Amino acid sequence: MEQVRNTSTKQYQPHCMICDESYDLARLHLGYAVCLSCGDEIAKSLNLKRTVVPMNKSNYQLVTDLSLLKQLNPKRTT
Repeated sequence: MEQVRNTSTKQYQPHCMICDESYDLARLHLGYAVCLSCGDEIAKSLNLKRTVVPMNKSNYQLVTDLSLLKQLNPKRTT
């Protein structure tokens, strides 16, 4: 009698779109199609800077543009 292998315990292992290395399945569920090291390199190449500004009597606001940040300052001189 032949032994039947249980293939349901084998987990799917996603592969990075850039370097073709396998990465964690939880990262795929978060919506990432690249591994952590390739994602880090992509983020560094974009060179985006962000800051969160607390607004007076309001919510926090995410600012990515320096000119917008300067306009939010009520005591600016320029």
